[in-house]
Amino acid sequence: MPAQSILKGAALLALSAILFATMGVFIRLASHSVGNEIVVFARNLAGLVLLLPIVLLQGEAGLRTSVFPRHLWRALTGLTAMYGFFYAIAHLPLSSAMIFTYSSPVFIPLVAWLFLKEPMTRRAWLSALIGFVGVALVCKPDKGLANHFALIGLGSSILAATAFVTVRALGATEPATRVVFYFALISTVVSTIPLFWAGRPITPHEFGLLAAVGILATLSQLCLTRAYALAPANRIGPVTYLAIVVAGIYAWALWGETPDGYALAGTGLILAASLASLRR
Repeated sequence: MPAQSILKGAALLALSAILFATMGVFIRLASHSVGNEIVVFARNLAGLVLLLPIVLLQGEAGLRTSVFPRHLWRALTGLTAMYGFFYAIAHLPLSSAMIFTYSSPVFIPLVAWLFLKEPMTRRAWLSALIGFVGVALVCKPDKGLANHFALIGLGSSILAATAFVTVRALGATEPATRVVFYFALISTVVSTIPLFWAGRPITPHEFGLLAAVGILATLSQLCLTRAYALAPANRIGPVTYLAIVVAGIYAWALWGETPDGYALAGTGLILAASLASLRR
């Protein structure tokens, strides 16, 4: 692997992390007046609008698939995780919400073991245990894990891991563009349903915030996809955790949020477990 490709991949992954953390800021700002249902719908609609021209240029071949049920499962698990993540970002300290977002690698080996029958090594079990302890600390053990916002974030991490494992299974027959497009299409259609009871007209200011969420999320995903096309995950993957640092800076500068000892300790354990998973 040329060093130049690794550097380009790491740079794109860093940009993806910064864009994702910035998206978190706009989700928090939009959530002050807009419901979670509208925020999720706007994010998916923006992704679909940006991806549609690319898929249309590929013609019928870009849409034809023989594994639609897998696309549907990936979309439903990923969309449910998105609802949870966005809800956590709106109600938890921003850096803590990002920790849940980026703790998914801890659960991927477990989900792959359950659904794909991939073997779990001793290191994988140890990494999962360390990651669970880290997540428990972020959930605040002094509150008896009663913080339902944190539990929603935890559930979203597990669902996101399930979606990632499904994407890996899809990768055997499906090109990346088709996988991303069907996720955007199905997620947009499904996330329209809650708007029948939670939708309302939005102001120009809210529209600007929601547009920023959708554009930043899509650009972040495109940068991430290109980064992993240039270099393997085990070489550049740790760069993604820059998003936690950037989110912490945003949270401190905008809302005066600072992580407590439990959050710092849990973050360290989650990072260690995730890095061990990436090394696998």
